Amino acid sequence: MSRYQRQSMLPEIGDAGQQRLASARVLVVGAGGLGSTLLPLLVGAGVGFIKLYDGDVVELHNLHRQTLFGMADVGQSKAVCAQRALAQRNPESIVEAHPHTLRASMISHALDGIDIVIDAADNFAITYQLSDVCYPRHIPLVCASVLGRTGYVGSFCADAPSYRALFPQLPTASANCNTAGVMGPAVATLGALQAQMALSILLQLKPSPLGCMIKCDFVEWHVRQFRFDYAEEPAHPGVPFIDLQLLTPEDCIIDLRSVMEAPTSIADDVLRLLPDELAAWQAPEKQRIVLVCASGMRAAKAAQALEQRGHRRLAIIAANQC
Repeated sequence: MSRYQRQSMLPEIGDAGQQRLASARVLVVGAGGLGSTLLPLLVGAGVGFIKLYDGDVVELHNLHRQTLFGMADVGQSKAVCAQRALAQRNPESIVEAHPHTLRASMISHALDGIDIVIDAADNFAITYQLSDVCYPRHIPLVCASVLGRTGYVGSFCADAPSYRALFPQLPTASANCNTAGVMGPAVATLGALQAQMALSILLQLKPSPLGCMIKCDFVEWHVRQFRFDYAEEPAHPGVPFIDLQLLTPEDCIIDLRSVMEAPTSIADDVLRLLPDELAAWQAPEKQRIVLVCASGMRAAKAAQALEQRGHRRLAIIAANQC
């Protein structure tokens, strides 16, 4: 009996659908909590090729929700451990492990030949970067985020609006699972929904999950779905995220972190300004202003303030991703 018999017997899949999955090429960003559920489901379904990026190592506090790993993996690369575990589950699926962060300057090349992108990093900076590249290249993007006992999953780009169409303003404040905590089953549920959406897109099932968002609330026990097929793209391109390789000698680099927070900045020629000092700062009119902070949050808020003052040549660097 075929490994995929219980799946391919579905009339909407069949042998043709199974072959479509076998020839699919998927980019997954993140092998943490979301990835620990969605990656085994992808290889279990027979997805032929997965390119996986994750620059973290397995830590003890990951194990309650990152069920792809065990005690023997602590201290090792998540991408490499995931590759090894997935090969044991289905050697017919090829997993190409990249044990480093997918930075802005790498994304365009990483998407070459890719059919669908799954954002399992749960990091708003990465989500915007992926959407900004996927949308013009007509590549589907499946995103998810979870915190505590609530989260969402949605499918963007390709035949649907971009992530910026639904969320045109970058967040100015946000908690994450490191600061606010998260429950493992909530993460696994959202990861499973990501896998279901991605497989449905690859199989071209109808109705398509593209342009659909599902919100899960395991506090009040609500699951809500809405469509955003007609969300309008922003009139002006959003402030892009860049990395060190995309800096130019002409850039005006503003590090919003104090010297105590970051004794060494990202470059030598950097101006240190705390966020509350920006209002009195005379920004250059012709230079691109590159705003730097740890996660991108403070930089996003500063960028919004500078945009209100008429500055359009802006970029953001999340130093934690460099």
